[in-house]
Amino acid sequence: MRHFKFKSIGVLATALLLTGCAIAPMQPPRVAQKQPLGTLNLPTQPGVDAAAQALAAEFALQHGDVNTAAADYAQAAAHSNDPKISQRAVELNLAIQNEAGTVSSLARWQALGAPPRELAIAQAQLAMLQGHREEAGREFAKLLASNRIDDWKDFGHALLQARDPALAGVLLESLAPPSRMPTDEKLWVAFSQLGEKLGRHAYAQQLADAAVKRFGGAPSLMWAAQLKLTAGDKAGAKALFARAVAKNPQDADLRMAYAALLAQDDDNQGAERALAAGPQNAQTWAARVAYAARANDKALLARLYAQLQHAPEDVRDDSAFLLGQLAELLGKDGEALKWYAQVPDDDEHAFDAQARSAVLTDKAGHRDEAHQGARRLQQDYADDPDALRRAYELDAELYVRDNDNLAAIAAYDRGLHALPDDEELLYGRALSEAEAGQTQAAIADLRRVLDLKPDNIDAMNALGYTLADSNQHLDEATQLLTKALKAKPNEPAIIDSWGWLQYRLGHLDEAEQALRRAWNESKDADIGVHLGEVLWKRGERNQAQTVFAQVRKIDPANKDLRAALERLHP
Repeated sequence: MRHFKFKSIGVLATALLLTGCAIAPMQPPRVAQKQPLGTLNLPTQPGVDAAAQALAAEFALQHGDVNTAAADYAQAAAHSNDPKISQRAVELNLAIQNEAGTVSSLARWQALGAPPRELAIAQAQLAMLQGHREEAGREFAKLLASNRIDDWKDFGHALLQARDPALAGVLLESLAPPSRMPTDEKLWVAFSQLGEKLGRHAYAQQLADAAVKRFGGAPSLMWAAQLKLTAGDKAGAKALFARAVAKNPQDADLRMAYAALLAQDDDNQGAERALAAGPQNAQTWAARVAYAARANDKALLARLYAQLQHAPEDVRDDSAFLLGQLAELLGKDGEALKWYAQVPDDDEHAFDAQARSAVLTDKAGHRDEAHQGARRLQQDYADDPDALRRAYELDAELYVRDNDNLAAIAAYDRGLHALPDDEELLYGRALSEAEAGQTQAAIADLRRVLDLKPDNIDAMNALGYTLADSNQHLDEATQLLTKALKAKPNEPAIIDSWGWLQYRLGHLDEAEQALRRAWNESKDADIGVHLGEVLWKRGERNQAQTVFAQVRKIDPANKDLRAALERLHP
């Protein structure tokens, strides 16, 4: 019986998410966070309780109802002499783009003596809301006349909030050319990003290029590189990143972004070198190991392991799990166990460290101790369903490694008692049942998985194959494998199942064609056994013997091969 997809408990590959470092664009103010009631003076006109209206508005904000809050503040502003109430009403009505509420609240605020700067911003935003480009431009020009950085930031915020991106883009280009902007690299980058967001790609590129020429710091170089990547110019992006790294070798985030870009072109060794040239922390060490592993450079992995052991104590402590993985990759199981034991209980890798320890303990021949480790995880993570599932799977799969499928089934039974109808545990138990010859129990579990999750392609394939292999319900097997093959037409395991089904149906031509394709895609021992048997049945015995010989090299102890040869040589 063929093995299907188990969760791997073999040597863990180092998996890291490496992303470029984007500079976040400016964000609009979150007006709902303000709490002015403690400081506001609320004189009211006779018969109207402006304080109560403002309080109601704040309660509405606390419940996320900005529309009601804006209306309540507008009412409070109309009956209060406090300019802060009017300002608040203007802010909220602009935030929800309510033109009428903004007009009335703004008029009241202006009558109460709104500060010229804040008034100009609000009037410009109202003009944009009304579609009056020239008026908005005049008001924003008043704001920017001071050339203060904060005024430019408020201008950017206002454009980002605009209802009409096209109008905002026109104002951006007309009021913020490179020649008029203040000397601030991050501001130039932020406005270039704003231009890109508003669809003004030429402006964004112009400002980015100008920032690189004028400042040439890491922010401008990185952003210009991202624009080149967006335009498909990977070589240009790499050149800019290389310049940025050369100018800022101390910036670990910058080196991480550059390394990720190099790795996109499979230059994993170059990525590792880029990260090595500068100060190191736990993140750069982890990334360097990941790139060395992807490059399959055992010599480099050995050097990194030796170097990391002599890193500063804080880095070494934060890298205990990584050191354990490295030791495993290098075949130093005893050292790996020592490193895994140093991973703190509150570390994000604590579960994995204990799981790997159980695997290595089992590998060393200490089966009982390994299962005790798996069961400790079941106790320690009883309140975490995902971790608890993995703990039961670990226990079961340790038995599978030792070819004790009955004990594996018992472990899955315990898991399903704790987590009834868990799809993954049902699937795992089905595979062990099939291996143990409990075919009907396996079929029942796989059908239950599909009841719970009808689109589970792995379960479709496993059930279709199990039915075909046991030569029963071949119509159902055909339906299942047809659907699975449609979902994953290039998956060797599913192609193999389809080929084996065709063999059971007596369609030897179709069987050979499918199994040859699966064998060419994946030199899996079980696929080879199937192909060899079909070739033998077709009278192509020399070819069959050649395939069987390849299977022996891949898996000398393959029991399916022994069973096939017994059938073919009774």
